[in-house]
Amino acid sequence: MLIVWACVKRGWIMRDRRLLCWTVLTLLIRTAPAAAQAAPPSDIPLSIEGALERAATVNPTIAAARFRREASRAGVDVARERLNPEAHVEIEREEPTQAYGVAVPLELGGKRARRIAVGQAALLTSEAELAQVIAETRNAVRRAYFDRLIAETRLTLLDELRALAARVRDAAQQRVDAGDAPRLEVVQADLALAQAQNEATGSQGTVTAARATLNALLALPLDAPTPLASSLDAVSPPVLTAALARARSASAELAVLDRRLDEQRARIALAQSLQRPDVIPEGTITRGQAEFATGWRAAVAVAIPIFTRHRAGVRLEEITLQQIMAERDATLARIAGEVTAAVAIAESQRLQFLRYRDEILPQAMVVERMAEDSYRLGQTGINAFLQALQASRDARLRSLQTAADLQTALVDLERAVGAPLP
Repeated sequence: MLIVWACVKRGWIMRDRRLLCWTVLTLLIRTAPAAAQAAPPSDIPLSIEGALERAATVNPTIAAARFRREASRAGVDVARERLNPEAHVEIEREEPTQAYGVAVPLELGGKRARRIAVGQAALLTSEAELAQVIAETRNAVRRAYFDRLIAETRLTLLDELRALAARVRDAAQQRVDAGDAPRLEVVQADLALAQAQNEATGSQGTVTAARATLNALLALPLDAPTPLASSLDAVSPPVLTAALARARSASAELAVLDRRLDEQRARIALAQSLQRPDVIPEGTITRGQAEFATGWRAAVAVAIPIFTRHRAGVRLEEITLQQIMAERDATLARIAGEVTAAVAIAESQRLQFLRYRDEILPQAMVVERMAEDSYRLGQTGINAFLQALQASRDARLRSLQTAADLQTALVDLERAVGAPLP
């Protein structure tokens, strides 16, 4: 705003100064949205939907892929260009002494239209490639998001187990002080506490690494402590028939191959048009002859297809088309296998997660509380208590691992489908 006021207030009328003002204003307008996008979000928890939306806006890989689309759009403009005419001047020591000519190349066989068609097909291919990059980035963001969520949940669980181990040590100290237990029980409890603290310390590094991976995908500072809002829910994967239909109709990888097929067909048409020779009409005005002051002559140049008819170029493009078609068939078969396997794994992981959540974990928590009460009342020794805690710890960590495996299976299924899951 200060620059606008200065430009208006001083009443600059010189062209270079006006140009300077408008240049600065344009830079400010263009950089303002980019700065707003690059700014880290507030302390509002970030959901998986918000992470995916932000990645589609500011992810560096997607931004680079958009330049490829712009280059393809510029390629269409290049294809629209027409051949320039050629002018020549001849000064001779014979009659006529001067000649001024112009030759205008004429492309026959629809070459220019075929070039434009190839450029437009290449533009559609680049847009499909951009969609594929967006799909791959979404998949990477989803994987990184739940990896961080799992790591933070695991750290919280280990902190709870560390607090529980501290309570065990305190209970053992109380029993030793009361003369109800030997000193060995305190040593065993201290050992269990040290192991719990060590696991929590190691898990902290995993959380830091997962945070950095997610922040890099979201164009945030690597150490930005953005809280997460989504939870580890048991999302049901689609049935196999729906997943296969989704892959065939919406796979970004198949869409790229389809656009490449269209582009290759356009290239075949262009190669076929090159078999027709171009015509170059030429007109010349002559001066400096005895009979008359100004004369003229006209000529037409045509390439004679004696040595080559560009059949090899057409054959090359046709073979390339067959290669892409075979590649698409192979890709479709691979996607069908990957989707089938991913659906089976995701469904089995979902059932395991539900069984841990609804049956095993509640029972493990009951055993944990009963073992602590029994030990505090002197009904059991430290060994039975530690074994019960170890069993409860293993059940809770395995439950968390099933949640992680379920999210990994869903991410793998989305990657195999090549599009967001319905």
